[in-house]
Amino acid sequence: MKTITTTQELQAFCDTARTKAYVTVDTEFLRERTYYSKLCLVQLAMPGNSDDTAVLVDPLAEGISLEPLYELFRDESVVKVFHAARQDLEIFWVDAGVFPKPLFDTQVAAMVCGFGEQAGYETLVRKIVHQPLDKTSRFTDWSRRPLSDAQKVYALADVTHLRKIYEYLAAELEKSGRSHWVTEELEILTDPATYDLRPEEAWHRVKTRTNSARFLAIVRALAAFRESYAQDHNIPRNRVYKDDALVEMASVKPRTHADLGGLRLLLREARKGAIADGILKAIGEGIDCPADQLPKLDRSREKLQVNPALADLLRVLLKAKTESAGVAAKLIAPSADLDAIAGGERDLPALKGWRKEVFGADALRLCEGKIALAAKGQTVRVVDL
Repeated sequence: MKTITTTQELQAFCDTARTKAYVTVDTEFLRERTYYSKLCLVQLAMPGNSDDTAVLVDPLAEGISLEPLYELFRDESVVKVFHAARQDLEIFWVDAGVFPKPLFDTQVAAMVCGFGEQAGYETLVRKIVHQPLDKTSRFTDWSRRPLSDAQKVYALADVTHLRKIYEYLAAELEKSGRSHWVTEELEILTDPATYDLRPEEAWHRVKTRTNSARFLAIVRALAAFRESYAQDHNIPRNRVYKDDALVEMASVKPRTHADLGGLRLLLREARKGAIADGILKAIGEGIDCPADQLPKLDRSREKLQVNPALADLLRVLLKAKTESAGVAAKLIAPSADLDAIAGGERDLPALKGWRKEVFGADALRLCEGKIALAAKGQTVRVVDL
């Protein structure tokens, strides 16, 4: 189990990898104590079975640069294969402003190829590679050195088995003509906006029961301050204050440090110093926000006149179509989008691109009364009217 600890060794491996059709990639990281993920290990494997085709890269080794890896990521002649790539891609984008291209995500491909809605890596190893997978090292501290042999074996398995999984799924997609479906799905993963965590938009993630515009203005200001502070100090946002404390402050509207001391849910560390000052300033900004700049909730879907019977028919159609196509329904449309289609909304992913081929075209025909659904035994079929 070779562990690369120098830039020169990494360069040599990546130079060889750039002559291959693909390379499999995985990472191990920590995020429990930081805002941004701390990269602790990179696993790489090329096609083949010899010992030198799979390596561990130690990004914590003194003096090592990952630039040779990023050069490989930029080389569009080599497919970069991940499983559930989103968090891995966020690390590389934040650290180096680079996305691996072209990208192949076996989790997405597996959902397109009929492996269900939660195609975990362990499931794919069992069903495609026909090997067991030891996950006992999954939650170990990857920042500690030296790594144990058990950790190294676990980490390498995440890229060595991935070779057969990729080759199998790529062949299945080629056979079915669905490769472009996966390509469309992965475009969002290589869009910088996916990882652009803007403080001014953070309030959308806070769940509240009050929809008063003034209350939401305070929530927006408190969430923006928390996000900025967490980013600047590289700590988890919940270490600044949790959502329940944020909502409590927006309701109570403390204006002094003494007021903060009386709050039930606010962490002790947040009742003084820079965090306390930021909280009071944010509350003031929310209270004083001009009326024309108050946040507005998107209530467009609440105004839709949803036909519940049509929505139920769309659910039946979706189930029939995805079972017939061998595609996870989760990839096509969530339940809320089916209600929106039944209410007349048309600017939805389910009605565009490859989803339209599988479901969207017939969904529109169903809404227009051009088709009906007929059940026979265990199957549901579309009937033209």
